[in-house]
Amino acid sequence: MRIVTVVGNRPQFVKAAAVSRRLREHHDEVLIHTGQHHDDALSAVFFRELDLPAPDHELRLGGGTNLAQTSRMLVELEGLLRGALDDGPVDGVLVYGDTNTTLAAALVAADLGVPIAHVEAGMRSFDRRMPEERNRVVTDHLAQLLLVPTATAERNLEREGLGERVVDVGDVMTDVTLLVHPKARERAGEWLAARDLRPGGYVLATAHRAGNVDDPDRLAALVDVLLAVAAPERPLVLPLHPRTAARLTEHGLDERLRGAPGVRLVEPAGPLDFATLLVGAESVLTDSGGVQKEAYLAGIRCVTLRDTTEWGETVQTGWNALVDLDAEAAVAALAVPVPREHPDVFGDGRAGERVVQALERGLAAPPR
Repeated sequence: MRIVTVVGNRPQFVKAAAVSRRLREHHDEVLIHTGQHHDDALSAVFFRELDLPAPDHELRLGGGTNLAQTSRMLVELEGLLRGALDDGPVDGVLVYGDTNTTLAAALVAADLGVPIAHVEAGMRSFDRRMPEERNRVVTDHLAQLLLVPTATAERNLEREGLGERVVDVGDVMTDVTLLVHPKARERAGEWLAARDLRPGGYVLATAHRAGNVDDPDRLAALVDVLLAVAAPERPLVLPLHPRTAARLTEHGLDERLRGAPGVRLVEPAGPLDFATLLVGAESVLTDSGGVQKEAYLAGIRCVTLRDTTEWGETVQTGWNALVDLDAEAAVAALAVPVPREHPDVFGDGRAGERVVQALERGLAAPPR
């Protein structure tokens, strides 16, 4: 079996790390990195630390509007996929999640008649204002193999008439988390102390969603939330995403954060460093779907700076609260005690293995 895998950002590197090594044990994989995240801290370091095979093709297609970025990807990916087809049959294109990379790869594969397998299919926030929601819905309806992480995702696809294409494999991010988090906990005490942080004594924050940082009014509201949460006795640690840093500077808001007591702006973190910050945090404040799930898997309270989420299980179990950009609601949510129960809703750490098995069955090609 010969598979073309297309990735482009941090969460996709994490997910691919659970699949690519297993896939390559018996099959051929062509790995394409679109460069949607092209900063080293958001890209190359993930390949190194997660032992993800180096990409066969690495593009530099980050930046620009969603439409401009996707259009560039369509052109480049068409050329690469046509080239792969010239070298021999391609049994499928494997995509992850809900990014512009995901959509572009799915559109190109569909146009060239190559089957699509979508890992993390069926996730829905039911908010079509979000480009991620549009990306994941279109990709699901183009794909021949829908690899879902949860029973909720499967039900979503059944309602859309796609149930026959579904395989429940569990959550591939759980596989990586079960490997990385123990290492993070082992190093956390010394690592945090070297940065003048106390375990359980700070809030970890991430913010990068276009809906929060590209609109000047919402960006200002985001800054207000961060300032409301930060305190000298409980600092707020913000690994600053390049997109967010650029917007803060563009709109003259960066100094409000840099000069605020209790706010610590740090460089973007690689997977092990971020996991160490996460497992040591009292709580997490984020607009990232992936970080919501990582926080749940780590047993850390999450407060989400959105009014919808594709990971409804984290809210239903009480470990996550949706506050949008309401500073008062964020402060109140951080004060709520964490639940006593922590149900296992994201799988057993063997999702990568099941993804490969599903590809073998669903794409009807035997191992070599």
